[in-house]
Amino acid sequence: METIDFDQLYRAYKQAVDQWVNAIRAEEALAKGDHSMTQMEAWDDAGFKLHDAELTAKKARDAYKNALRKKNYGF
Repeated sequence: METIDFDQLYRAYKQAVDQWVNAIRAEEALAKGDHSMTQMEAWDDAGFKLHDAELTAKKARDAYKNALRKKNYGF
């Protein structure tokens, strides 16, 4: 039987969510009155990073939830 480190899975999830929140704030900070092409490209780049951070957080959440399901329900 494998040993699952629930604390590590939770820490990974928490860290991923914190990074996601930081990415949201970074993107939000770039949404301002500067209408230049450079600013728009920086905003777009922040949006891509936001998307990646969201996917990472959701994968970490799923790993944690699946481990809890395995422990609590046996599957």
